[in-house]
Amino acid sequence: MSVMDKLKQMLKGHEDQAKTGVDKAGDMIDERTQGKYRSQVDTAQQKADEFIDENRQDNPPQ
Repeated sequence: MSVMDKLKQMLKGHEDQAKTGVDKAGDMIDERTQGKYRSQVDTAQQKADEFIDENRQDNPPQ
């Protein structure tokens, strides 16, 4: 089983909590780096949110 498969299993039913965690982690990184890497952090947050949305339990892949 790949790491991505394990992530998908862990996310099932907890998508909203995962998105909240991604946002909080990104905000913490921005704060600690004083915004030095804000654009990279924002990109990573966006990609993580897209991954979560694509693998939502109530939104099966097409």
